[in-house]
Amino acid sequence: MSHTPSTNFQVSDTPKNGKGYLFPLILVTSLFFFWGFVHNLDPVLIPHLRKAFQLNVFESTLVDSSVFIAYFLLALPAGYIMRKYGYKSGIILGLVLFAIGCLLFIPAANTAQYIFFLGALFIIACGLTFLETAANPYVTVLGPPETATQRLNFSQSFNGLAAFLAPILGGKFIFTEVKYTDAQLTKMLPLEKQAYMLEEASTVKAPYLILGILIIVVAILFIFTKLPDIKEEENAQEKSSFGHVLSHSHLRWAIIGQFFYVGAQVCVLSLFISFVTSSANISQDQAAWYSGAAGLAFMVGRFAGTFFMRYVAAHKLLMLYALISAALTLVSIFASGMITVYALIGVAFFMSIMFPTIFSLGIAGLGKDTKLGSSLIVMSIVGGAFLPPVLGLISDATHNIQYGYLVPFICFLVVFYFGWKGWKPNHIEKEISLDYKIDNEKISHQD
Repeated sequence: MSHTPSTNFQVSDTPKNGKGYLFPLILVTSLFFFWGFVHNLDPVLIPHLRKAFQLNVFESTLVDSSVFIAYFLLALPAGYIMRKYGYKSGIILGLVLFAIGCLLFIPAANTAQYIFFLGALFIIACGLTFLETAANPYVTVLGPPETATQRLNFSQSFNGLAAFLAPILGGKFIFTEVKYTDAQLTKMLPLEKQAYMLEEASTVKAPYLILGILIIVVAILFIFTKLPDIKEEENAQEKSSFGHVLSHSHLRWAIIGQFFYVGAQVCVLSLFISFVTSSANISQDQAAWYSGAAGLAFMVGRFAGTFFMRYVAAHKLLMLYALISAALTLVSIFASGMITVYALIGVAFFMSIMFPTIFSLGIAGLGKDTKLGSSLIVMSIVGGAFLPPVLGLISDATHNIQYGYLVPFICFLVVFYFGWKGWKPNHIEKEISLDYKIDNEKISHQD
């Protein structure tokens, strides 16, 4: 998940015609693919680790918690480090952390300790925080200003490509043919069970080792590649405070809305395979393909939603999509069989516009408070750390993962309220009609 910083930038050493930056653009674009790929391995990793370590649903959701807690903790420090030492330095640091986290999967698998996998994921997410903070502004300056929007959309499409490929490739290399029931595992002798856990854990080594090596290569290329020097414009008169920025009611609701939306997104996509193998009684390998389809639906939904916003006000489309998502979630909860799979794929399509739309509506009209307000909305993605475990607790208590999806259902209702009333700026309600529209460039820039 990425966002476009609202900060203004000054760029030095940029050719007037934008030529000479094709290779740097390719490198920066690769970041979108790599962070999308590692994020979308989680739907495969969660059920695999759950089987290997005999985890309940709550324990398996700690995979997402370890990732999104890192984003929350590192969001502001990453921005500070890049302002002080430069965005290129931030990218290289992020890639180093990313690679270290991937390589830590090897000792984690050797020890067969779940906590070590969580630690490795935390380190990866720390690195991704730096990458996602820097990639968007770099793409906008690596070429002529008049084509910045096209370049950013092109780069972000690789994030969607990764969302489609990662579950399919991850399922192929990580899932094993060994199928034991809980009863069979319970009857195993301790040494036999330990050998099984080591064997299951070891299948993650190769994918993450390859990914770690690729990231190291990319980091080396960044070290020796000339990139423009991006500097943030400072304006002493535009400083803001938390108290003042939170006086905007629509920003407060955007923070709340984003917290619940990201929680819903993580519940739906990260637990997709775990959910459909139970609700539709299909194999993990089959579920991995459908998870890839959900990632594809999410990408297509983003482009379709941007198109529809030419004709429908952003907040109205958000309301409609939130209601449809809530309805499809109810289908996934109370139905059974393949219809639950198709319903969740539909949810992936309709929730695709929510992050950028909430973001853009939340910062509308903030003026000097825009930068701090943007940071607060981005930090609200910590909902992805806290809400999936709630889903896990409900699932474990009811012994039915489908009932746990009442969590994303409630989340979509919160998003609906934001699109209905919460989006309205409190100080200009009378001047703005209900047909208030958000500039399409802002929408398309957010991920």
